[in-house]
Amino acid sequence: MQKLLVTGGAGFIGSNFVHYALANTDAAITVLDKLTYAGNIASLQGLPEDRFTFVKGDICDAELVNTLVGSADVVVHYAAESHNDNSLHDPRPFLDTNIIGTYTLIEAARRHGTRFHHISTDEVYGDLELDDPERFTEKTPYNPSSPYSSTKAGSDLLVRAWVRSFGLQATISNCSNNYGPYQHVEKFIPRQITNVIDGIRPKLYGAGENVRDWIHANDHSSAVLRIIEKGEIGQTYLIGADGEKNNKDVVELILKHMGQPADAYDQVIDRPGHDMRYAIDSTRLRSELGWEPQFSNFDQGIEDTIRWYRDNEAWWRPQKAETEAKYKVQGQ
Repeated sequence: MQKLLVTGGAGFIGSNFVHYALANTDAAITVLDKLTYAGNIASLQGLPEDRFTFVKGDICDAELVNTLVGSADVVVHYAAESHNDNSLHDPRPFLDTNIIGTYTLIEAARRHGTRFHHISTDEVYGDLELDDPERFTEKTPYNPSSPYSSTKAGSDLLVRAWVRSFGLQATISNCSNNYGPYQHVEKFIPRQITNVIDGIRPKLYGAGENVRDWIHANDHSSAVLRIIEKGEIGQTYLIGADGEKNNKDVVELILKHMGQPADAYDQVIDRPGHDMRYAIDSTRLRSELGWEPQFSNFDQGIEDTIRWYRDNEAWWRPQKAETEAKYKVQGQ
């Protein structure tokens, strides 16, 4: 694992992975990122110049992708359009990036015989009932409910087909909801934190009963490294940290840590087709590859995340006004 090509490495979980991998391995990393609104070059500041290279470009650019993949030992594919609300208002970019972009990458990886790891989401499985004792496993049938999750499901299936048909040296991971530093303020947790910082009441979709299985971005990064190093080619691994919390509880926890009353939030119009519950069973990853999460205390993780956004206002401030204006138009 001497040379890594990380797509989408200026995004939230991609940039966290880059920081983590540089700190915990000897690899040299090249990041390929288009720098859409969700990518931020500031997330990659201060990295060692002798081991880090940034390339601005599109994963749909076959010539560029071919050159970069040909120079890499491993491709770690984070690049994706990933916001459900955006996919409901304009699905096309999700098709371009998540389907065509993934196809472009796996074709280059096939051509060069390059090891490939594909980052996906638990949202491809649809959702679970609140009282369902089951959790998602690697054998759960796909049942996506939005343009975002359906295009991610499609990209997963492309990778699986290229493994079977062409011998692509690939693995896949499906992860639960990430939180931590460098997350765009359009996302649930940083939106609420930055709203409170700005004296704005947090916004909660509907009754806030929707449950997500939260994992710190560093734990996601450590799991991906473990899969790259020890995972079986052609296999899928689910990444989760047993962090199920409903949205109402998360908002109230943020308010508590920021010195506000627990009910100091507003309920807004719910998202169409809003999945009810996600829950990951990561037994296979833990038992076969020996991985364990390190950030098991969600309360402490939220406190640390609040501190990061308070200390890094210059990073998120340029995104904030435009994001809130967009939500206002949507009644959210």
